[in-house]
Amino acid sequence: MNLESVMQELEALGKERTKKIYMSNGAHEPLFGVATGQMKPILRKTKLNQTLANELYATGNYDAMYFAGVIAEPNVMTEADYERWMEGAYFYMLSDYVVAVTLSESDIAQEVSDKWIASGDELKMSAGWSCYCWLLGNRPDSQFSEDKIAGMLELVKNTIHDAPERAKYAMSNFLYTVAVSYQPLHDQAIETVNEVGQIEVNRGTPKSKFLSTSANIQKAIDKGQIGFKRKHVRC
Repeated sequence: MNLESVMQELEALGKERTKKIYMSNGAHEPLFGVATGQMKPILRKTKLNQTLANELYATGNYDAMYFAGVIAEPNVMTEADYERWMEGAYFYMLSDYVVAVTLSESDIAQEVSDKWIASGDELKMSAGWSCYCWLLGNRPDSQFSEDKIAGMLELVKNTIHDAPERAKYAMSNFLYTVAVSYQPLHDQAIETVNEVGQIEVNRGTPKSKFLSTSANIQKAIDKGQIGFKRKHVRC
């Protein structure tokens, strides 16, 4: 399949209701409104294809950009490729669920994520923290430096309240993921959550709310999910 035929199939799968949901979360035209589960039959035709993925991502069409992440070859992509994709990620559903997810399956995931976390850029920070969530929720604990993850917990504790909005969500999710999926620091993650206290997002707006990090961790404990690892990151 080529770019034109994939775009035609995506357009045919678009639904106005799904499109409105995506737009309410920050997506903008062009997009068709394709439910992600509907993309699997196209994947069976394209297989993984980095050249096609790059062409789809470059269209700026949200559905095409999402599908680009589905068919990307993470270890074929270079750091420059990830930077280019990040530059095109104009809202969190692209930064955290396309770019970060793809990066998490590459060998340079931690290296690139560390730079993004330190960048001060809202969506890069969000993608970097999110990538660690995907990593910790999928890879064996032995693949991570306990000292490094402990240092990251300390960084969250010291900076989350003043972090950009989307980074707050990703940092909160990082606390949750360490507590649930990285057993060596389960206790320290819970201690950090308690020290951080309530995390307010959208402060000073009608949509202001507090994230339920502690409650969500307790739900996972109650369900016996500590040590949970995903078999796959991408769909």
